[in-house]
Amino acid sequence: MNIELKTFFDKETATFTHIITDKETKHSAIIDSVLNYDLYSGRTKTDSADLVIAYVKEHGLIIDWILETHVHADHITAAHYLKTQLGGRIGIGSKITEVLKHWVPIFNTGNDTPLDGSQFDHLFEDGETFWIGKTSVQVIHTPGHTPACATYVIGDMAFVGDTLFMPDVGTARTDFPGGDAGVLYDSIKKILSLPAETILLLCHDYPTAGRQEVFQISVAEERKKNILIHDGITRDEYIQIRNGRDFNKPVPKLLLPSLQANLRAGTFGNPEDNNVSYIKIPINCI
Repeated sequence: MNIELKTFFDKETATFTHIITDKETKHSAIIDSVLNYDLYSGRTKTDSADLVIAYVKEHGLIIDWILETHVHADHITAAHYLKTQLGGRIGIGSKITEVLKHWVPIFNTGNDTPLDGSQFDHLFEDGETFWIGKTSVQVIHTPGHTPACATYVIGDMAFVGDTLFMPDVGTARTDFPGGDAGVLYDSIKKILSLPAETILLLCHDYPTAGRQEVFQISVAEERKKNILIHDGITRDEYIQIRNGRDFNKPVPKLLLPSLQANLRAGTFGNPEDNNVSYIKIPINCI
């Protein structure tokens, strides 16, 4: 394949940001970016995104797409910032509307967070094909972690978001609103039915003791080694194990800031009359 991959790692949120490039045209997509956010001061920084921007400019890349695999609950996307600096269109799976319909009423942010997903430039349907330069990309809806999760298949690579982790970590949690262990099992089976040599590009890694962070693994290795969903694990077995792991699991520390910004494609909403934007903390609602 005439494609090139560059991956960045944000250690604070354990997030991988990928840039995929059609080498012939230099047209590219950025997948799962990070806007740095300090939970205690409420201040943002663009250090992680600026590394991406520097790479894009150094190599003369043309950004066609800024892609989200889902609405992240553990980090804030830099999609809006990257678009202002590099251009491109922000894309996410079409089931984002289900996520919006659940969370916007909780945050009471309907005044600046459209329920139809129009804050994103494109909502991808299951099975849709789009292009990065001369390279085609197939979208596979892979819900279960969230309703809006999508996998982007590009040549012999698949960008799976949080759906799968390294084998010693397992799979995404399913206790968020709209999550479902059985649905996630079905989604993972779709991913693991790709050719065995397909390389899965991860959004996060939380390494167990004794190894470094790893951002890619083959379908064959996941099928053989994944502690939760290797070959031979039935749907019912997976549901029981996954639900057991998720019982009383604490929410990610950046859940509330991340969701509010990510539901707006990476912005913090309309400023109030003092020109300041705010993150809302709903009390006893979650």
